[in-house]
Amino acid sequence: MQSSPIRTAVILFVAIIGLLFAAPNFLSKDVVDALPDWLPKQAMVLGLDLQGGSHLLLEVDRDGIVSERLSDLRRDARNVLANENGIGNIITTDVASNSITIELTDPTQTDAARTAIQGLQNTLTNALLAGVGTEELSFGETSDGKLTIALTADGINQRMSALVAQSVEVIRSRIDELGTTEPTIQRQGDTRLLVQVPGFGDSERLKNIISQTARLTFHMVYPGMTADQAEAQGLPAGTMILPSQDGGRELLYEDIALGGESLSDAQPSFDQQRGIPVVTFRFDTRGAIAFGEITSANVGQRFAIVLDNQVITAPVIQQPITGGTGQISGSFTTASANDLAVLLRAGALPASLDVVEERSVGPSLGADSVRGGVTAGIIGGVSTIVFMLIAYGTFGAFANVALVLNIGLVIGALSALGATLTLPGIAGIVLTMGMAVDANVLIFERMREEQAAGRGPIQSIQAGFQNAMSAILDSNVTTFIAAVVLFFLGSGPVQGFAVTLAIGILTTLFTAYFITMLIVGRWYVWRRPKKLKIQLLRIVPDDTKVPFMDWRRIAIIGSMVLTLASAGLFVFHGMNLGIDFKGGTSIEVQHQGGPANVGEIRELLGSLELGDVQVQGFGTPEDVLIRIELQEGGPESQQAAVDAVTTILADQDYELRRTEAVSGTVSSELALSSTIGLSVAVLGILVYLWFRFEWQFAVGAVVSTLHDVILTLGFFSLTGIEFNQSSIAAILTIVGYSLNDTVVVYDRVREFQRKYRKIPLVDLLNRAINSTLSRTVLTGPTTLLALMALAVFGGEVIQSFVLSMIFGVLIGTYSSIFIAAPILVNLGLKERPEQSADDKEKTADGAAV
Repeated sequence: MQSSPIRTAVILFVAIIGLLFAAPNFLSKDVVDALPDWLPKQAMVLGLDLQGGSHLLLEVDRDGIVSERLSDLRRDARNVLANENGIGNIITTDVASNSITIELTDPTQTDAARTAIQGLQNTLTNALLAGVGTEELSFGETSDGKLTIALTADGINQRMSALVAQSVEVIRSRIDELGTTEPTIQRQGDTRLLVQVPGFGDSERLKNIISQTARLTFHMVYPGMTADQAEAQGLPAGTMILPSQDGGRELLYEDIALGGESLSDAQPSFDQQRGIPVVTFRFDTRGAIAFGEITSANVGQRFAIVLDNQVITAPVIQQPITGGTGQISGSFTTASANDLAVLLRAGALPASLDVVEERSVGPSLGADSVRGGVTAGIIGGVSTIVFMLIAYGTFGAFANVALVLNIGLVIGALSALGATLTLPGIAGIVLTMGMAVDANVLIFERMREEQAAGRGPIQSIQAGFQNAMSAILDSNVTTFIAAVVLFFLGSGPVQGFAVTLAIGILTTLFTAYFITMLIVGRWYVWRRPKKLKIQLLRIVPDDTKVPFMDWRRIAIIGSMVLTLASAGLFVFHGMNLGIDFKGGTSIEVQHQGGPANVGEIRELLGSLELGDVQVQGFGTPEDVLIRIELQEGGPESQQAAVDAVTTILADQDYELRRTEAVSGTVSSELALSSTIGLSVAVLGILVYLWFRFEWQFAVGAVVSTLHDVILTLGFFSLTGIEFNQSSIAAILTIVGYSLNDTVVVYDRVREFQRKYRKIPLVDLLNRAINSTLSRTVLTGPTTLLALMALAVFGGEVIQSFVLSMIFGVLIGTYSSIFIAAPILVNLGLKERPEQSADDKEKTADGAAV
């Protein structure tokens, strides 16, 4: 209790720094800007679900990259053989084997051809490993003497990784052109890009601007032959057929006469003579010279402007164009001409990007989410504070000071890290309020026990902190393991929840031990009480002797029946999987003229023939949630379906609030990562408990945890609550909470094994559970109060998370008493383990007291 000045100074320094970092979140922007420069000014960034905006997950089109690279390789091989070495050849492409095959018209030139094509080898450098290169091509020969060139798997992967890195910069340039603020653009693995643009509600326009390759090339049109004639007679060597914007087709030379990389500027404009929007462009010096030479040499010929393998226009060159400028005309609107100019200025994407996940949140829904989250936080915090004051009086006030500081430190840490606050993140903060008092309850109850055993006030305080720390540490580490797994295997909002939960655990350990100890120590020095009045209202009587173990057989049989029933429901009935797991699109709309008519919406959407369309009420009577299954035809068909739904509902006075689209690829990956996440979390916790306890405790904790997980899955199946990403977060949090309860009981069992060496194991378990009963009864309601506030005010978006958490808290409390404890008997836990010298000393000290 004699806290040194240095230790006190360090504790206060950490607390003050945390609060300073948290302060900008509660001050207006003008006040923050007026603060001195040495003070923290960074506030938490609101996620898209809280301020509205668009979220896109893009994936590099591997097949497109391979196809384009094979096309380039075919052209290069033809040039190096025929044009440079005069070797006649016929080249065919085999996409299945990622290779081209070269048949020579004169087999005697095989050696010369083999030497010539060897010069096409390209070594790709790994940006992360300096000096490490990957050969892109492999050369071979068929049994009938044909030469082959194949793309290597490592070469394809390396090229994809490099293209993703290039795409980040191109996309950033494009978004910057839109004038948006604080976009998030980051890699996700080797093949994906995450793009989040707050405050930009038009996800369709954003998707078109971001995902369009915008590769501009100029080709000469093959003279004297149409595309249809070329198909009938056979394509002339070095030509290709591309569709045109007007619905026709053009026969072009494969060779690129001039590339879009030579553009120096592009602007939307208006053709005064024809009265249509156009895009004017200007080449750099080298491009202007090349453009002048091409147009001078081909007067009277057609010159095609190609954008993403589609002919936009193919005018006849009337005269040499030496000024280095030109214009692109097509079926543009003013907006599309402006967007094309943006794309051309920012440059072409080096590869095609497919949208695999899309989320859009309207600003009104974001404002509602903030309001609901703040309301839930205030109600959850106030109810927890009042509950602690009623239960512990003065000591409850100490716990509340630590609780308020705890939340301040969580917010300060999130601000210092520049973290993004999402709605699940707010849920994590509210949940931290409910769970944070657990550590203080353990300490206070331990003080009360020590005082009842005859210790004086100062000895009771000191022993309370010391003896409670083992249970506090073990129970929080298990929850921390679940949070870490969530962070690495989750995505988006789930990661935000994991960060909040992990920081909440660390700040809880700091405030519960150091802050509460400092406050209690200073209070004791000031008041010097003869006796500690720790509890104001005794909720659980002292020295309860509830025979929990007498009911263990009934409880285990009942749990086995419920577990089998839950597994049966899960297997045969299934769950109401959200689009996160089965793919598709979710659309939330709100009726502006009173309660929504769900039946009318079903009838309207039934005429669209979109397959399985689910329509249900969502939250308020005005809100409706619509789910559309994955459409055949890929992302374009899916977007067309969304447009059709929003258009037909807009005519009925429905406002679009939120859209989420998930591809089948992402949904299957999420299902796999979720299964792996649960397995890794359980395994990590098993290993930790195995080191901290005997193996029986570890196995017992895992069995009771699996019991809770299976029953929770049965709860989802029985109730039909949507199972989505946040549900995985809920299950892992339930795992942590259930283990929290279990470890507290196990810690007391381990202590009593050393203290009461002649008590039978069943009686010892009863005594251990009864001694922690007060903590269980006090901690459960505080967590439930926070969850109930979230359930009522948090909004429909996190309903599945909150309802499953409420169920998990109840079932976790049950399992820690009736599953985790009794199973120790069945696993053969020793009643009288060997004691170390330290344990013997503690036992003797306990007997003397």
